[in-house]
Amino acid sequence: MQGRPCAAATVRQRSDTDLVPNSLAQNAANAFAGLNFFLFEKLEFPWNRLTLSAFALAASSASGDWFGVCEWSGGVLMRFVAVLNRDGGTLRTTDLDAFSERMRKTLEDAGHTVEIDIVSGKQLIKALDKAAKADADVVLAGGGDGTISAAAARLMDSDKALAILPAGTMNLFARSLGIPLTLDAAVKSFGDGETKKVDIASANGKPFVHQFSIGMHAKMVHLRSKMEFGSKFGKIRASAKAAWNTVLNPPAIDVVLTIGDTEIVTRTTGIGITNNLFGEGHLPYADHPDGGVLGIYVTVAQQRVEVLRFLLNMARGKWRDNDQVEIHEAHKVKLKITSRWRRLKSVVDGELGNLDEETEILIHPGALRVIVPAASEKAKAA
Repeated sequence: MQGRPCAAATVRQRSDTDLVPNSLAQNAANAFAGLNFFLFEKLEFPWNRLTLSAFALAASSASGDWFGVCEWSGGVLMRFVAVLNRDGGTLRTTDLDAFSERMRKTLEDAGHTVEIDIVSGKQLIKALDKAAKADADVVLAGGGDGTISAAAARLMDSDKALAILPAGTMNLFARSLGIPLTLDAAVKSFGDGETKKVDIASANGKPFVHQFSIGMHAKMVHLRSKMEFGSKFGKIRASAKAAWNTVLNPPAIDVVLTIGDTEIVTRTTGIGITNNLFGEGHLPYADHPDGGVLGIYVTVAQQRVEVLRFLLNMARGKWRDNDQVEIHEAHKVKLKITSRWRRLKSVVDGELGNLDEETEILIHPGALRVIVPAASEKAKAA
């Protein structure tokens, strides 16, 4: 991601791999940017910083390329485009006008610019498409799991970065990235955040950032979709009720899983295929979102008591010592449904849909740029 030049700012020298001097002006820009960095950043020399900064920028401009980028509070100046789904997640009960003003002030105080688009769920895809094509460095997406997944799909293999506003129920991908879980704290972390490449997965070409699942999870989401709830806690209560109904009557699906050269033929109550392996001892999210592998979780629980034990272990983040689940990892997985009843559902990042008879799931290492808290802040949060 390229920063944007400005007048009253520190000039930051690019890395050696980015420097290919081809003219006297370019060499001059490089020299003055380096001198400015050494004198003021390293030695804290008490001269007028703006003088050398302006000269370096002028020299680099004359060469047709910028060798300095605007630095504010330790972060590169970025242009944000924010898309807030007022019908998604906790944003449904948030005063978005007031929040938008706080967001604008926070990001502008950090030296960035931001355009904010508040849309309905029906307008979301069009707004995200527009944001992905905008002249911006970062697309900030706010809403439920579906909003984040849709934004990530549009930024996959893009130079733009995704900033995730944690407005969902569990915010599992945001947790994986170390993003603060309150809206205002998350926006503040974007102000001096860092760009990082992480993985994204796909199921028959549809990208997802967290999980593709069939069986129990799909049944729970399907049952929950028939219930009414108007808040985050209402959704949690509905999820608990749907989970209990699933325990009482768990599904059974005949599948063929192809993992590398291994073919697994089994009957299962559920399969989850995740964007990287889940960590231990916490909610189901990846500790290493750039691990470069799919996590494959095959539930072997069949009886009600086994299903209940599986769900309790899952809630506690107990995977490795969980007798009710088999765990594999791979870069590619093929899933074929062999059950007679094939009108089944799948869940992709929380969104319920129809399950294809055959599904190919792939991991795409480093295909998504995201904004994460600065390393020092992430370490404090940990």
